[in-house]
Order: sequence, then C-alpha cells, then structure tokens
Amino acid sequence: MKSKRGRTGRKRKKKTMKSKHSPVNQSHECAYIELKRWLKGRGFQDGHLRTAEFADTGRGLMTTRLLQPGELIISLPEKCLITTRTVLQSYLGKYITGWDPPISPLLALCTFLITEKYAGDQSPWKPYLAVLPTTYSCPVYWEPEMVNLLPEPVKKQALEQNAAVLKLYVSSLPFFNSLQSLFHKSAESILTYDALRWAWCTVNTRTVYMKHAPRACFSAEQDIYALAPYLDLLNHSPRVQVDAAFSEKSRCYEIRTRGRCKKYDQVFICYGPHDNQRLLLEYGFVAAGNPHCSVFVSKDVILQYLSRNDKQISKKWSLLRENGFLENLTVGLDGLSWKLLTALKLLCLGAEEFTYWKKVLLGSVISDSNERTTLALARKICFHLQEETDHTLKEISRLRNNKRHLENQVVLVEALRLEELKILQTSAEMLQNGYSVPF
Repeated sequence: MKSKRGRTGRKRKKKTMKSKHSPVNQSHECAYIELKRWLKGRGFQDGHLRTAEFADTGRGLMTTRLLQPGELIISLPEKCLITTRTVLQSYLGKYITGWDPPISPLLALCTFLITEKYAGDQSPWKPYLAVLPTTYSCPVYWEPEMVNLLPEPVKKQALEQNAAVLKLYVSSLPFFNSLQSLFHKSAESILTYDALRWAWCTVNTRTVYMKHAPRACFSAEQDIYALAPYLDLLNHSPRVQVDAAFSEKSRCYEIRTRGRCKKYDQVFICYGPHDNQRLLLEYGFVAAGNPHCSVFVSKDVILQYLSRNDKQISKKWSLLRENGFLENLTVGLDGLSWKLLTALKLLCLGAEEFTYWKKVLLGSVISDSNERTTLALARKICFHLQEETDHTLKEISRLRNNKRHLENQVVLVEALRLEELKILQTSAEMLQNGYSVPF
C-alpha cells in the first residue's frame, strides 16, 4: 500500500526519530545554574560545554561548537578541586594531623565529603554536592544474588571490594568518634557505613589523577586523588583520546582532545584502556562494543578439561606460575590471548615432550599433536564458558520479572554478559574453523 504521508510527513517523522536520540539540554535546571555560578566565583570560565541527558549514557556534557584536535575541552582552576590539601585546610585539619596512626588520603577525602554533605546549606561546597549521585551502580551497592550472576573473576573482585569497604569503615570508627565535637548529633549516626560507602564510591568513580607530595599526617598510601566539579560529568568512551593533567603554569586541571568533536555532540574522555569487567567494578557501567573487552579464564575452568592421569600436571602449573602465565588469561574479540594459548600448549605437552617447556614459553611449535590437543582443549573451554553465559542470561531473564526493584543491577549484569557472549561466540567460530594464534 502506498504511503499517504507525503514529503512533509516524512520530514516530520525523520525529525521525530532524530529527537528521540538527541540530547536533552539540562543546563537551565537550577542545580546546574547554581553549580556554574559557584564555579565562576572560583575562577572557572566556560563558554561551550552544556549539561545534557543522553539516551545511551545518561547525564554528560555536550559542546555547543566544533572542537578541533589539541583544543581545550575544559580548564578547571585549582580552587575548584577537592584534594587532601582542601581537607587539611578545613576544620578537619587539626583532627587529622593530631590522629595516630595516620589515616589514609582516601579516608580523609571520604570523611570530608560526609561531613560537608551533613553541613547542608552551610557547606561552601553545597552546589557541587547537590549534583552528586545519591547512590551508585557499582557492585559494592549490589544485592548478593546479583553479584553471584557476575563472571567468576569479577565476582571475586566485587566480594573483595565489599570486604575492603567494610574493613575501612570498621577500622575508621575510632577516628570517626574523635570528630564528635563537630556535631550536635552522635558521630555514629552521621559517619555510618552507608555514608562511607557513598563517599568511597564518589572518590572511586569521580576523581581525576593528581599526584601530591607525601605528608606525615597521612599513611603511606598514594595521595593521587582530586575531585573535579563539573569536569566529572564527562563520560568515558574507549574510542577517544585526550591529554589530561594538572598544569603547574595555569594552576588548572586541563583536558585537551586529540580528535574532533562535532557541535552538539557529547564530549567524551577516556578513563583508560579498561575492559568491561573493570569498568563495571570501578565505575558502575558497561561500554557497548568496547574494543578492550575480554573474557577471563580461570584455572578452575581449565582444570575441568585436563587429564587426571597427567603425572606432570603439578609441575606444569608451577612453571606457569613462576613465569607469570597464570594471570590475565583471556579470550578477546580476536580470539585467545597469546598468554592463554601458551599456557594451554604447555599444559598439553605429552610426557615425552615435557623437556621442551621452555621452548613453548618462547613461542615455539613443539609438534602437530600438541597443536591439535591445545586446539581441542581451547574449544572445550570456550564452549563451557559460552554455555555458562547462556545459562546465566536465562537466570537474568527470570529475575527481570521477579526483581523489578533491582532493574538497574539486572540491566548492567545482562549487558556485561551479552558483551562477553559475543566474544565467546566469535572465538568459538574461529576455533571450530581450526583457528590458531600464530607466534
């Protein structure tokens, strides 16, 4: 049937479809007006960045003009940054310098965020605190049943992260209690575990790297954090390149783009060449089509498919461990990593070939038999991981209907699993066709 929409109708439809994906300008909202006014009072000048809501990433910054390679994206004055220097110059300074044993730079920043948030309208940092998230999507906020759906390596890291935050809270209680004179209420009701978790995630997800000289009032942990209001609204893309650093000359934290950015496009920066497991664990999101994405293969998975009659298996594992071949064994978009393939080749050495283990680690081909056995083992591992991922995705689908209050967590773990399934399917196809990584 011929369409009766006509040229005007087609234009209207095209415009409507485009608007669904266009960013929604948020710079007129009171919170962002106050933030920009506050930043201006501290020396920040900006004429081309606007806060906006994007369909794929959520809140971010768009540019109102074309940005050329080498051009400044943002230059944030030192007065706008929150660092340990800021904390020491505040009312917390005397408590930190007088406390023994010294607290970490991380805890100093977390404590400052909590106490400033409690201060409310009295805080000079209120315009910044007002636009910070009230909760985070990192696994440290997740329900246990959702953490259990993560791939084994990141699940282990998530549990370790949870334990680390809890340990930080428990070990910080004596210091928190020493701050009682700052509050009308009990310090325990203000400096809670939930408050520390929020502050910890704020520092972990929103700071820029800025190295500071060691101070005797802090523990030996590196002092490398700086909270950067407004700048921290810039989202991550693995496909962009920028230069970011604090300029001693301008006394500003500056970011310059290495590529072009079109007018009204979102401006991205790159947090680093991180895989999706790292991005989810540290920042609480998954990047679709991430070229750095990979699937980690654990020793336990490999063990399931090795012969129990191999009397040299313990020695093989020891050699792999001693030579650094048991860490970061991965499958990527281009197949098995060199390290994983090498480890499998050594594990597949026959009794009569074992003396050639050094040649394997150097990349030599030992025999056709070893190559075939390695390829067969790689197929089994890849199909195992694919089946496990398929099973988890079915479980996620079931939870989507029964756990609507966990929708954000379900979406993230599903996105991670789907990205990994693409990799496993591609690798399985390569292996099925006799693919091998050349040395």
